[in-house]
Amino acid sequence: MRQLARREHSRVELVRKLSVDFAAEAVLIERVLDQLVAEGLQSDTRFAEAFVASRIRRGQGPQRIRRELTERGIDVELIQHTLTTAEVDWCALALTVSTQKFGRKSAEAWPERARRARFLQYRGFGADEIQAILAAPAGAGDVDAL
Repeated sequence: MRQLARREHSRVELVRKLSVDFAAEAVLIERVLDQLVAEGLQSDTRFAEAFVASRIRRGQGPQRIRRELTERGIDVELIQHTLTTAEVDWCALALTVSTQKFGRKSAEAWPERARRARFLQYRGFGADEIQAILAAPAGAGDVDAL
């Protein structure tokens, strides 16, 4: 209960954390987690929605979010559904992140374009978003310019 009181956790996260403390009690852990799910106190759906929202606020892209959710044991279909229903324009988010990091000046030289592309790729944006940002004219401050 202390774990869930702090923040949402996926079922797999809880199993990992509780297994460290109660290694011999795997059956008990599963039974308790089943009860928490039945009572609505633990939900992978709720966890995924909160996780996606927090990562969007951090300026992370869909590929990175997808990978992190997979590492936390969230089902692939739930990840896809959560990312699809998230109310976010990934291209606009990539532009915001890029502008915060590099300013409004466009990258003309190849090394600078590659540097920006690597940064956006690290943040989890796909090739489509990266190409749109790199193709944007100098001073493009909004998505409509893309």
